[in-house]
Amino acid sequence: MIRLLSAIFALLVITISSPAANIVIMTVEDANNYDAVNSMRDFADKDLRPLGHQVTIIEGDQPKPHHFGGLVEAMKDADLLMVFVRRRFPAKDEMAAIRAHLAAGKPLLGIRTANHAFIPKPNEVIDDEGLATWPEFTHEVLGGENTGYETKGLPYSVKIAEGAAGNPLLEGVNPANILGHQSLYKVLPLAENATPLLTGTANVETTPPQPVAWTRTHGPKHARIFYTSLGAPEDMKIADVRRLLLNGVAWAVERKE
Repeated sequence: MIRLLSAIFALLVITISSPAANIVIMTVEDANNYDAVNSMRDFADKDLRPLGHQVTIIEGDQPKPHHFGGLVEAMKDADLLMVFVRRRFPAKDEMAAIRAHLAAGKPLLGIRTANHAFIPKPNEVIDDEGLATWPEFTHEVLGGENTGYETKGLPYSVKIAEGAAGNPLLEGVNPANILGHQSLYKVLPLAENATPLLTGTANVETTPPQPVAWTRTHGPKHARIFYTSLGAPEDMKIADVRRLLLNGVAWAVERKE
């Protein structure tokens, strides 16, 4: 009974501190994109909409590869853009809508493969002039790097980053409950204004601890950015990971005085 009341109180805290928002989730069905479409549908239905958020899921490759039908229209009223996309190159007007959202100081929340959302593979040539890449997105917007991943020593353990204890974004999140069963992304170094929240450590000596969740601001209007490399199907079954994402949403859409 006590645990149930605690869970209800936690949800109330999120609801009170986070206004209902118009959230656009940009995702894509891809064998290497960690079942992102189903994960985001489930997260929207079970976690976001019950808190009053309006959620629009834009699935990529519609009506043809690299196109995100409906994104431009959806972005006109978006309070938050969530990106869970792997190596896609939207139509130029769609990419322009993403850039305009950030330029207006509106927030973005990146999940796992957002780390290389708009980056072509090495030596890949994009010869369709109607499509747009953004190789600098990871560095410029997310504030991390895309330098590979560690697949040895899994599952990797997660702990609170140095100096992050007590951060409201970690409210209700117990890192001891989080094990990363998929690759640990190598993202260092982070931008100077990034605030690491969690780090992951693989059980090998070749890879130093890597940030797996952090926040920062981007651009002249200080758009709030939250990113986590968690988000694999195994991760999304962990209540603490879902709570981390909810905290990220609440922080991103919080009204700034």
